Amino acid sequence: MISMKKFKNTHPVILVVLLALTSCQQPSMEVNTTIEVPVDVFEITTSSIEEFVSTTGTVYPMKEVSLSSEITGEYILQVNPSTGKTYALGDQVKAGATIIKLEDEEYVNDLRFRSKEVDLDISKLEYEKQQALYKKGGVTLRDLKNAEITLINTEYDMESSRINLAKMSMKAPFSGIIAELPFFTRGTRVAANTVMVRIIDYDKLYLEANLPEKYFRNINKGFKVYISSYTSVADTLLGIITQISPSIDPEARTFKCFVEVDNEQEILLPGMFVKADLVVNSAEEVIVIPKDIIMSRNRNQIVYVVEQGVASERIITTGLQSASDVEVKMGLLKGESIVNSGFETLRDQSRVRILR
Repeated sequence: MISMKKFKNTHPVILVVLLALTSCQQPSMEVNTTIEVPVDVFEITTSSIEEFVSTTGTVYPMKEVSLSSEITGEYILQVNPSTGKTYALGDQVKAGATIIKLEDEEYVNDLRFRSKEVDLDISKLEYEKQQALYKKGGVTLRDLKNAEITLINTEYDMESSRINLAKMSMKAPFSGIIAELPFFTRGTRVAANTVMVRIIDYDKLYLEANLPEKYFRNINKGFKVYISSYTSVADTLLGIITQISPSIDPEARTFKCFVEVDNEQEILLPGMFVKADLVVNSAEEVIVIPKDIIMSRNRNQIVYVVEQGVASERIITTGLQSASDVEVKMGLLKGESIVNSGFETLRDQSRVRILR
């Protein structure tokens, strides 16, 4: 405190000047209140992005066959050479392997297979004899042709018997897995047209997808599809569009396409309900940022770019979008630092402290 007695006899003007000078000598009480907001940043680079349309559906095996009995006979399930036991559900089978046999002596006798073999041998010998005689002029051309016709008819009869005899065996037309095997006691008489076994090969699967008609012009054969199971979302398989229907369902306003899925590791099982993400557009070497760092302000999309410790608002224009990322077409440059954490409390020209 300045004592006024000291300036008792001083001129008023001089007194004012002295008081002003004295007050200037007091220490300043002002505090620097600038706050630095802690943020995380990353450097902008270029990468690729794919835009999807998602749908769901059920996958089915590319190869599937149900074998039915064509004749009536006694049921005999065969032994699987790889296990030493009779075939069972889930067993691997090789193409051409006999899985089931049907026995019927009466049916076999009616085929007269052995007698037709003898008939065929006789017909061959007779035809060869007629050929030799014809060359020597011993028979007419008509005789030779009649012998040829007899041989051909005998061969047809023999082939017909082979075909009918083959109906007594259920053979795998391709290598696969037994998916259905109805149980019959050995020796049970099974009627004709009874389903005996179903075999599948699901190294490759197909998906029938129905897509909204607005995507019809965006999708072509050969486009990629990412397939994932709802029971195992971590496993994603790659599929390819192989067929596209040229017509629109008038009620559902959708069109149908078929997707072939490579399933060599048997991650998916036939009949599984899956999610399919079809790539409808893609771009290479573009700026891509996470969707969740974009803020909306005054009807603009903005992000924060950091330069020399200051965060500046940057209005951006976006393009393709995936589930988590978006393409930036305008507003950002490669090499700039962009805030990806802590941006919620920022304002334009806020000072920041970079954590990482």
